[in-house]
Amino acid sequence: MTADPVRPSGIRHLRPTRAELAAAADRTIPDVLAPGLAVLFVGINPGLWSAATGWHFARPGNRFWPALHRGGFTPRLLHPSEQDELPALGLGITNMAARASARADELSPEELLAGAAILTEKVARYRPRWVAVVGVTAYRIGFQRPKATFGPQPESLAGARLWVLPNPSGLNAHFTPVTLGLAFAELRAATELPAL
Repeated sequence: MTADPVRPSGIRHLRPTRAELAAAADRTIPDVLAPGLAVLFVGINPGLWSAATGWHFARPGNRFWPALHRGGFTPRLLHPSEQDELPALGLGITNMAARASARADELSPEELLAGAAILTEKVARYRPRWVAVVGVTAYRIGFQRPKATFGPQPESLAGARLWVLPNPSGLNAHFTPVTLGLAFAELRAATELPAL
């Protein structure tokens, strides 16, 4: 990996090469989990940047981290390499499907259905108060809720409240950074976490 320029924090961040990105297909990355979290965010699946770096939502242009900050969940904009700071804030990250791919549409419906079952087991074990699925299409397929919309869901998941957020991928042109931040802020308000 090549090093990006030094950021203001003084930390260098690695940029995967094309070969490293290609080799990352089908890899998995560890969850960021702890018991009793306030919110467990659920991505669709790791992208190749995430699989190459080991950081969730790592691809430049993915708007998850800015939306998390704009929504009041973090006191400052975190870099994906700082993901291990989330549990101290009551937050965690996992995915509907574990294997990395270049695009989420490379996943089969069967993978999303299996992922929903695995997610249900994780939620039962770790008992977060809220589960926020980041991507309505993955939620609709995985949980067989074809008419689900954004926001709070009527059902719970292993005792946790469910919420569906827009996909923060830079490819999702339906949501701007501002509207994504507002969607995340709406969830934060519902969880009754203070804005940071």
